[in-house]
Amino acid sequence: MNVRELAEKYERYVIEQRRWFHSHPELAWKEEETTEHIVWELEAMQIEVNRFEGHTGCWAMIYGGKAGVEPKTILLRADIDALPTVEKSDVTYKSIYEGRMHACGHDAHAAMLLGAAKILKESEAQLEGNVKLLFQAAEETAIGAKYYVDQGITSDVLAVYGCHVATWLDAPLLDINTGAREPSCDEFEITVRGKAAHGGIPQDGHDAIVAASAIVLNLQTLVSRINDPRNPLVVTVGQMEGGYQYNIIAGKATLHGTVRTFSAEFRKELIGKMREMAEASAKAYGCEAKLDYMWKTGPVFNKDETLNEVVRKAAETLYGKEGIHNLEAVSMSDDFAYFAEEVPGFFAFIGARNAEKNCVFPHHHECFDIDEDVLKRGTALFAQVSMDFLKTVRE
Repeated sequence: MNVRELAEKYERYVIEQRRWFHSHPELAWKEEETTEHIVWELEAMQIEVNRFEGHTGCWAMIYGGKAGVEPKTILLRADIDALPTVEKSDVTYKSIYEGRMHACGHDAHAAMLLGAAKILKESEAQLEGNVKLLFQAAEETAIGAKYYVDQGITSDVLAVYGCHVATWLDAPLLDINTGAREPSCDEFEITVRGKAAHGGIPQDGHDAIVAASAIVLNLQTLVSRINDPRNPLVVTVGQMEGGYQYNIIAGKATLHGTVRTFSAEFRKELIGKMREMAEASAKAYGCEAKLDYMWKTGPVFNKDETLNEVVRKAAETLYGKEGIHNLEAVSMSDDFAYFAEEVPGFFAFIGARNAEKNCVFPHHHECFDIDEDVLKRGTALFAQVSMDFLKTVRE
């Protein structure tokens, strides 16, 4: 049987796994039950599993029968964490845990990689190298992957492949475009300190809320007037807190937000520009501002020509050119970038939108769901890319 046929053979298994993961969501670095389930499934396939002491997630190796004396290895990665969201959908596999939900598709990623493990294990005698499987925790923190890199997960591999289901792309199409795919993701907090006063005599105080509001507006000029408009940049303040009472001038306010860009150079420059903007804006209102900037994940690029070609041919082998619909880069981020900074990487998107099945909600929405018919395609691409890459590097 070829890979496509094997993916169809294990389709029901992958769907069942995805539904189990969906109904048992766990948050970043707390994926204990999820990890145990994955370990059990892999060991049932006669695959030896390795854990990370004190951390969730696990990895395993499938050894190729034709790997040779100096075997080459490719890493396949799937993230496994969920979000702190109350699920509002009515599916039979709805989350059993209040306030936790797989609202981004990581349940599908874990299930597809388990399906690929079945295919690769069944085909191991023909593998011309080794395939390393990583079930990664804490992707939603935008820095979870760093732990696994620090543990040496990429030290013995030549390339890494990962994917993400996408409800902005119609099922069952595959987006395997090259170049820029996802921007960096950093986090920041700005603390504004002023002087509290009675709400009826504002002249006696320095209003931290007003100063913070000015900072929110002025930060957007970094996007529209400081940044090169040819460089995509997002500066979002998603949270603002300040004040204690309706009739008190606030002496303190806090802004919490994110920065995203594809430019590694401008990313480094931006922190200084943000600090200057915040401090100057606050000073204009008699206040002070302090910026705390948290570096998280860099941008994702599919830039290795050999790997790009392997993925393109793999997708065409499986589903033809008609099964591919390449899109421009998206503005969401993924800490897959940590792996791709160590070795050549490729990140694909698996179309999962289907209006007829009401799979239309955006990622992180409380009604998010995917067309499960695409799971076999993501599973097959995991396996085909592995086989084709190992064959390519042996030639």
